[in-house]
Amino acid sequence: MTAKEQAIAARNACRTVQTLDSADRVDAMHRMADALVAHADWLLEENAKDRTVAEQQVATGDLSPSLAARLKLSKARIDSLADGLRAIAAQDEPLGRVLKRTELASGLNLRQETASIGVVLVIFESRPDVLPQLAGLALRSGNGLLLKGGKEAIHSNRAMFKVLTDALAPLPAELFGLVETRSDVGALLSLDDTIDLVIPRGGNALVRYVQNNTRIPVLGHADGICHIFVDEAADPQKAQEIVLDAKTDYPAACNAVETVLIHKDYPAAPELLKRLKDAGVNVFGGPAAAKAYALPEADSLALEYSDLAVTVELVDDVDAAIQHIHTYGSGHTDAIVTESDAARDRFLAAVDSACVFHNASTRFADGFRFGLGAEVGISTGRIHARGPVGVEGLLTTRWKLEGTGHTVGPFSRGEAEWTHRALP
Repeated sequence: MTAKEQAIAARNACRTVQTLDSADRVDAMHRMADALVAHADWLLEENAKDRTVAEQQVATGDLSPSLAARLKLSKARIDSLADGLRAIAAQDEPLGRVLKRTELASGLNLRQETASIGVVLVIFESRPDVLPQLAGLALRSGNGLLLKGGKEAIHSNRAMFKVLTDALAPLPAELFGLVETRSDVGALLSLDDTIDLVIPRGGNALVRYVQNNTRIPVLGHADGICHIFVDEAADPQKAQEIVLDAKTDYPAACNAVETVLIHKDYPAAPELLKRLKDAGVNVFGGPAAAKAYALPEADSLALEYSDLAVTVELVDDVDAAIQHIHTYGSGHTDAIVTESDAARDRFLAAVDSACVFHNASTRFADGFRFGLGAEVGISTGRIHARGPVGVEGLLTTRWKLEGTGHTVGPFSRGEAEWTHRALP
């Protein structure tokens, strides 16, 4: 099928799925979860093909180490993906949930309900593990899904897609579509009459390209420049463990910390820097920190390393930290480590980011860890959805009006009266 034909097929399939009972979609999600576990060995074999090529490309400089790192699947990861599907299936039915009921006039009742968005296009780099997450969220919310993965994960994506679509039956397999060629991307981005939302999951270049080449609404984030502010009242042990986790647990992730701001009077800064260096982290300094601790100066205060590297800078107080975050951050995830209630409250209230944490690693900014089951991505935009986007972020609303033969004329002539009464 052409890209447009795939989009139309997904549109028709999602309209069919939206009319099904919740149990039909839930059962399909459990079949998908079971299929992932049953085919784990084959999925890992296909993933190994991609990883072998990726290792060669990293050696020749044709693929970044961070993209290669995101390719890896494991048996434990597949089990976790299956658990995520089951967790999404266990959530309350998202479609047709009544948000508001109003009596407009006697016998004329209006209600607002949740509804699917329609057809969602997700363009992603590496990360074959996102494919079952996306499929589960789309199915639970009754949306059609078109997927364009990177060529570096072509074998993994094909295998994942086959396992999931085979498990859909008797639901229409066209609900999900896999696009493989770069030429199809431009065609898909032009389909603003068929595709309702685009979610780019990748680096800045990918996100900017999508934003600049479509009229379809785009949801996502271009950068993951996450900060941790270590206040002067931070507990040294907590600060070290939180910063180390946020940087070293998965350096290529978008929720890994990239800048550590340290209060100028924090007494345990040298120990924190030593822990980072001992963990193999390349530590760069902003102007003040570079001078104070003899660090190599960072090229910029707005760097996303996606690697074992971090920028450290000294700030005067919590307000200076907030200003730094607003100036150089990306609005993704920012955290404060402190035992001061005043500093905590100020930071949580004032930092304008999608996720704001206190005494917790930035790595918690994740749909599964938030209890959403999975996520289609993390949005730093302010319209529609923000932060990890799960099922709720793939819904919109529609209005349903029931009357008994009502017409507008009597109201226009003053013969009938509006009541506009809220109903339970």
